[in-house]
Amino acid sequence: MSTEPTVRIRDFALRHRVAVGVVWLLVLLLGGAAAVAGLGRLDQSFTASGGPGHRANQAIQERYGNGAAVAPLVAVASWPAATDVRTAETAGRFAEAVRRAAGPGARTVSFAGTGDEGFLGADGRTVYALVYPGAGKPDLAGLAAVEAAAGTLRAGLRSALPAARVDVTGVLPLQHDSAVAGPGPAVLAVKAGCALGLLVLLVLAFRSPLGVSAPLLLAGVTSVGALVLVETVAGFTEISFIVVYLVPVTALVLAVHRWAQPPGTAGRSAVAAGAAGAAACAVLAVFPAAFLRSVGVAGLAVWVVGTAASLTLAPVLGSLATRTTRTTWTTRTTWTTWTTRPSRPSPTAPTAVAARTAGTASTAGAAGTAGAAHGRGGRRPRALPAAVGLALLVLLAGAATQLRVGNPEAHALVADGPARDGLDRLTAAGVPSGVLNPLEVLVPAGTDAAAVAARAARVPGVLLAAAPAAAEWRRDGSAVVVVVPEEEPMTAAGAATVTALRSALSGGAAALPVGGSGVVDRDLVDGVYRLLPFAVPAAALAAFLALAALTTAGAAVRAVSGALLAAVAAAGALTVLWQWGPPDTGAVTGWVPLVVGAFAFCVSLDRSVSSAAGGPWWAGPVAAGAGALAVLAVGIGPQVELALLVSGFAMAALFDALAGGHRTPPGSPVRPTYRSSFQLV
Repeated sequence: MSTEPTVRIRDFALRHRVAVGVVWLLVLLLGGAAAVAGLGRLDQSFTASGGPGHRANQAIQERYGNGAAVAPLVAVASWPAATDVRTAETAGRFAEAVRRAAGPGARTVSFAGTGDEGFLGADGRTVYALVYPGAGKPDLAGLAAVEAAAGTLRAGLRSALPAARVDVTGVLPLQHDSAVAGPGPAVLAVKAGCALGLLVLLVLAFRSPLGVSAPLLLAGVTSVGALVLVETVAGFTEISFIVVYLVPVTALVLAVHRWAQPPGTAGRSAVAAGAAGAAACAVLAVFPAAFLRSVGVAGLAVWVVGTAASLTLAPVLGSLATRTTRTTWTTRTTWTTWTTRPSRPSPTAPTAVAARTAGTASTAGAAGTAGAAHGRGGRRPRALPAAVGLALLVLLAGAATQLRVGNPEAHALVADGPARDGLDRLTAAGVPSGVLNPLEVLVPAGTDAAAVAARAARVPGVLLAAAPAAAEWRRDGSAVVVVVPEEEPMTAAGAATVTALRSALSGGAAALPVGGSGVVDRDLVDGVYRLLPFAVPAAALAAFLALAALTTAGAAVRAVSGALLAAVAAAGALTVLWQWGPPDTGAVTGWVPLVVGAFAFCVSLDRSVSSAAGGPWWAGPVAAGAGALAVLAVGIGPQVELALLVSGFAMAALFDALAGGHRTPPGSPVRPTYRSSFQLV
């Protein structure tokens, strides 16, 4: 019996294939039910915790029950040209209509309650009000409640003010209109084409029903098992909902890639890549930022469960094949190009069990044919395309330094709809879009709120600052001052306004807490992205040490540096496409580059390790292509934030496919020589 641990695990799984299959089936079924039930344990706020803005928002939410990190609704009314919106009658009528339509528990502020002309449009006939609905927290349920309140507010105002043209806009209504718009016929056709392309790609790669279904099954059990582990950890520490996007697509790419590996190298490369990836993700998981911790825990779970499935379930699935087996197909095409496909195996071809138990000897034989295939016109590394690809990745990595994180600017969220009509009416009247993300200053008891508002109003970039006297703005001696910036907070000017306001209100015995939806992006930059210069090198070092212990140091350097470059290039591609490209979002949703970068790092690391261990050159492109087609088939659509995520996944997969296509074929002199499975020297 072989002394190699991976071979012993494989042989054990084959001897107990029924039990192994039942265990993984239970993981898929029972784990799937548990994963769905445990989604509520994940933090659904999508905000960075721990920063000063987060603490201010928590205090406002606890005391007033609304507002804080949730952007308000903006009610807009345009009166006939002959109407003077400054008169007490017109302004009071509008304010009263807004108050009634907003419902109980809401906080509203407009020109009538403050006398501040910042609530008036430059056209002389447009007025707006900020509305914080009574219900609404920065989680999925709370945001849905605010979106529903927008419809009620719009209907109530149009009924109460028949002489005016009334619209309701805001960040959440704009996002809601984008989500409900739905894909058009052209987009549906593209989605269907991507789904069909995924199926065709798997059929061409694996040539059998089992070959098509097995990687999907491996991805399924990996996703479910990883989510159960992540949700278990979420019972003890804060884990963000973003893991729901990261886990399935990463599991799919790794599963397709692992299934394509020859039997002699599949277990060894799975262990080496799994150890390196798990080490890197474990380091991220210990950093004191919820988003980094979430990405690290999710990645660690995927590597652990995926490696276990590769060592146990994959051999069992391979043993089910009889004639056109995945193992025979993979072994016979390992060192050849797709354009020189071998004929289908004959009925006398060895079965998957025989091929898998052949062990190192069969791998050595395949390696022997590798050199011949390489010499007879097998896939050779092409210097010019490789150089162009490397230059492109380096340029994109440079573009990543210009990444601006935050919610996309309002104009990019949706092209049309009721909320966009309200935004267009505001901007046409000369009201800046910064009103969609106001700031809130929590004024403690004993401090003059009007004086705080006057101080805030003098800050450059502030459109208005008001201290409403209504009861809903005063609670237990404290008060809330609303500060409306001219620019949206994700812009450079908007970020400067937030910084200047905090500085202006930091004098005295203690700094006044500045919260509101306008500080969420700044908290993300301060609390998460400033840790990346420490987190990324630490994670890379951990991956290198783990991989160097199992392979050569040179192979570890190549794999980890390539994975880092892929992760940074993916962030750069988001910058080029969305900030500088036609969408012109101005910023990229803060958590998206983190998820996309983690995905790019994991799949690139796995592809590099498997290729160095003797895997087929086409495995990486097939796996990456499958991941790209899957995310496009599921996620492509009009919703901007989802489009950001989907495009990031697709571009990261594309870069990895291109990189994998230019790898030196196994069997060439650069291929490492192994001592054993766990000491790949």
